[in-house]
Amino acid sequence: MSIIAAYIVPHPPLIVPEVGGGQEKKIQNTIDSYHRIAREIGELKPETVVVITPHSIMYQDYIHVSPGSSARGDLLKFGDNKTRIQVSYDSELVSLIEELAAEEGISAGTLGERDKKLDHGTIVPLFFIGQYLQDHRVVRVSISGLSPREHYRFGKCIKAAAERLSRRTVIVASGDLSHRLIEEGPYSFAEEGPAFDKLVTEAMAAGDFLTFMQFEEGFAEAAGECGLRSFIIMAGTLDGMSVDSELLSYEGPFGVGYAVAAFYPGESEDARRIDVLYEEEGKMEREQIRAEEDEYVSLARLSLESYVRGRKYIERPPGLSKELTKQRAGVFVSLKKEGRLRGCIGTISPVEDSIADEIIRNAVSAGTGDPRFDPVTEDELSELIYSVDVLGDPEPIQSMEELDVVRYGVIVSRGRKRGLLLPNLEGVTTPEQQVEIALKKAGISPHEDYQMERFEVVRHK
Repeated sequence: MSIIAAYIVPHPPLIVPEVGGGQEKKIQNTIDSYHRIAREIGELKPETVVVITPHSIMYQDYIHVSPGSSARGDLLKFGDNKTRIQVSYDSELVSLIEELAAEEGISAGTLGERDKKLDHGTIVPLFFIGQYLQDHRVVRVSISGLSPREHYRFGKCIKAAAERLSRRTVIVASGDLSHRLIEEGPYSFAEEGPAFDKLVTEAMAAGDFLTFMQFEEGFAEAAGECGLRSFIIMAGTLDGMSVDSELLSYEGPFGVGYAVAAFYPGESEDARRIDVLYEEEGKMEREQIRAEEDEYVSLARLSLESYVRGRKYIERPPGLSKELTKQRAGVFVSLKKEGRLRGCIGTISPVEDSIADEIIRNAVSAGTGDPRFDPVTEDELSELIYSVDVLGDPEPIQSMEELDVVRYGVIVSRGRKRGLLLPNLEGVTTPEQQVEIALKKAGISPHEDYQMERFEVVRHK
């Protein structure tokens, strides 16, 4: 067995005494747990420590692995003039990880490094580990905007590479939990913060890696977490093995959740192939949703699937209700894949002869014309979840007090610039957030004069 242990650790710079200046004593349980796992790692004597950090080079569609033979870093920007960390990279293991990822069609590797310097997400765990282990090499892995499944699959590549080289390897998943536990914290309070921390620490204690992958993206974003994708890559390195797990500590006095957990792999266990379970549960959920979708959503699905397969817009199918064929309205079609937005295009006011025609046109545009995403491929069609929003007539408003993020969407405009945000979106909890996002979409500065309108929608799923 090449992966001999794995750990989840936080990375607050203040836990280093030269930064904390005594403040670190408020998270003494975290410090004690850190020393325990660092001591364990020293006793295990791994040849390589893989550190997964959310604060290295991060790309939306590429998991970055640090290249080269060595790197160094410090905590100068946190006021620490003494702490210095230097590592030797395991370039042979890095090369094989990159090769295996390419074979699996995973967008990952050593390209595009903009800053060779070690980040604090790497330095903090190595500060503790270095007190008990000196003769080892490091692999530094970042996270990306790719899906949970892709991060897990990349973790499997790390495992496979370590096994092929018979490299005794310890995995360290560096990541803080919610940054929104208290009002005085770095990002104020959000109810999702403590809820996320409760769920994720329960999953750590139980070794329930499937829960790591099933968090809704909007919920995790609203919680202000930074470590979830690190944890998922770590879970992939333990794929197919029984795991003894232990949550060593959890604290959050500064408004950020800090958890330390340990995972010890055992024998092979098919039931622990988490990506397979994730795909099976996702398929069952999609089948259930599809069985219950109404004619609006069925039309959107048919429109995009027919276009992707045949490159033609469908004709309006027979048997549609009069509401679809006789009424006109603005329509937005949204696509999600694995709980993440995959495309969203719509019209504020109707441009087609009917709602049905509006859906047909906008469903194709959402899947093939959203500039934020690559066009949907035929292989993805079975994984998509659709929703259709039919917009009511907009009405002018004078202030944000007339908005309700659940009931109303908002339109902001200045001259020819217009930006729209739909209501009842995950992670959007205040009118201020709603308007801010709409202004960004419109390219309007919040300091400029602009007009606001609100509208209601009927959402079909």
